[in-house]
Amino acid sequence: QVQLVESGGGLVQAGGSARLSCAVSGRTFNVMAWFRQVAGKEREFVASLMWSTSADYAESVKDRFTISSDNTKNTVYLQMNSLKPEDTAQYYCAAATYYTGRNLPTEYEYWGQGIQVTVSS
Repeated sequence: QVQLVESGGGLVQAGGSARLSCAVSGRTFNVMAWFRQVAGKEREFVASLMWSTSADYAESVKDRFTISSDNTKNTVYLQMNSLKPEDTAQYYCAAATYYTGRNLPTEYEYWGQGIQVTVSS
């Protein structure tokens, strides 16, 4: 049974940092990603990591967020620096077998339950 369990997040002041973790169990995946969603809006792509080496980022987080993985722990991380109030959202970890580069939510097969990150101004 595949499970993705997020941890980290919470309340952070603007300009601060936070790290999200996603522990994966059940199998390994070629592509891992983070998405985020604000109530009433569509889920949006944040970052992806293919084969634990090739990263892609949304323009809004480039140079501030870093996606990485620890294969020994089967865990994916999202290091978030220089956080802004507009980064406030529910963050979701996602896993896919195939990578197309389009970073659409529909291309990801498994999802975590989501974790809230709130950035105060």
